[in-house]
Amino acid sequence: MTSEKGGAVPGSSRQVTAQVVGASESGHRRDFLAVEEPLGIRVVAESQGRSARHDVAVTMRTPGEDRELALGFLFSEGVMSDYSAVARVRECEAPQAEEGSIVEVFLAPGTEFDAERFRRNVYTSSSCGICGRAAIEQVRMLCPPAAREGLAVSSETLWRLPHLLRAGQAVFADTGGIHAAGLFAADGELITVSEDVGRHNAVDKVVGRLLAAGQLPATDRILLVSGRASFELVQKAALAGIPFLAAVGAPSSLAVELGSDLGMTIVGFLRDERCNVYCGEERVLGAAD
Repeated sequence: MTSEKGGAVPGSSRQVTAQVVGASESGHRRDFLAVEEPLGIRVVAESQGRSARHDVAVTMRTPGEDRELALGFLFSEGVMSDYSAVARVRECEAPQAEEGSIVEVFLAPGTEFDAERFRRNVYTSSSCGICGRAAIEQVRMLCPPAAREGLAVSSETLWRLPHLLRAGQAVFADTGGIHAAGLFAADGELITVSEDVGRHNAVDKVVGRLLAAGQLPATDRILLVSGRASFELVQKAALAGIPFLAAVGAPSSLAVELGSDLGMTIVGFLRDERCNVYCGEERVLGAAD
């Protein structure tokens, strides 16, 4: 995990010893691995004058920015629309019999919380069984279409973004095995970057930071992810008001369908000074021609 624009957070990687077996070398060598540990996300809400704790999720993540991760996850799940719904956030260790940590998000008095919804299946998982069109319709009810004007990016700026993101990936430099999400201005300035073993966690950390800073919706920003672009990542970007999602890898068909329906720009295979613009080409200068 990376804080702000660079610098690995302590505890995000771990040193191990590996046996190297190869045609030209063999023996033991020191290696670093990205840490993967569970994080419990808990909501504390008032009900009839009493506080109740609700365990809503456990995610396997890379330690660091746990508060931002919890806030971004809860925002993307519709628990809150802005930071005024949060009274305070507390990090605590899991019980001794369990591994990992817990983040408790205390909701402000009067904030409604539907605990039952987290006991039912939701559509954020690609294996949950809900059809693509129904999933898109549910997101459309929550997200207004992105504004067609206001954000324009040159192709030359786009081509620079993966290099800027890579330069900010401190944990990847050590481990070679971690995802990243970077938020950029239209001129290519890197605003913030987060790393995590889960690509959705990396995006949640970015969104959670924006939420806490009162910078949502981020209608003039570009979100770049280091891997592929799934339906879930488009959903998270749309809920945060980010109209432009780019990926170093490929988008899924449902990701492009959702992005197109919401008036977003979806870019894939952004590397080696080229990219594919799947929808919203009006935000890429010269692409519409």
